[in-house]
Amino acid sequence: MNTKLYKSVLSITDHLMGAAQEQNQGTFDRYYAELKQLCEHNENSDKDHPVQWETLADFTDDLALAVTIYEHALTKAEALNSKDFCSSIGYSIGALKAELGDHTGAIAHLEKAKISSNKIIDKQLKSEIHDLLEELKSK
Repeated sequence: MNTKLYKSVLSITDHLMGAAQEQNQGTFDRYYAELKQLCEHNENSDKDHPVQWETLADFTDDLALAVTIYEHALTKAEALNSKDFCSSIGYSIGALKAELGDHTGAIAHLEKAKISSNKIIDKQLKSEIHDLLEELKSK
């Protein structure tokens, strides 16, 4: 991943978190627009990376839109064959789909995330994927 891109996304994320904590919607909207513009500017370039799209989805209030952005991020992660991003993004999609009442879609994404997570070291993420998948399957 491009270090400059990572630092830009991290900086914008810090500003978004600060605005959210201060409940400053204007500042939040400005930094959200900046992140969205960064994503769109880097689209299909050598700087295009799932981290920027995943972050954009993380800060999207509209759950259905967030799922769409996460799915876009997942496509980028799969193209890079990044098991870490495939796992975390797949989990996020699964959790949102469950929240939106799409249990079949949630299970499908969580099962793919579980397969990807077999190759990562993040035990907490592995556990969260497993637990939510088992919870949804038991319903």
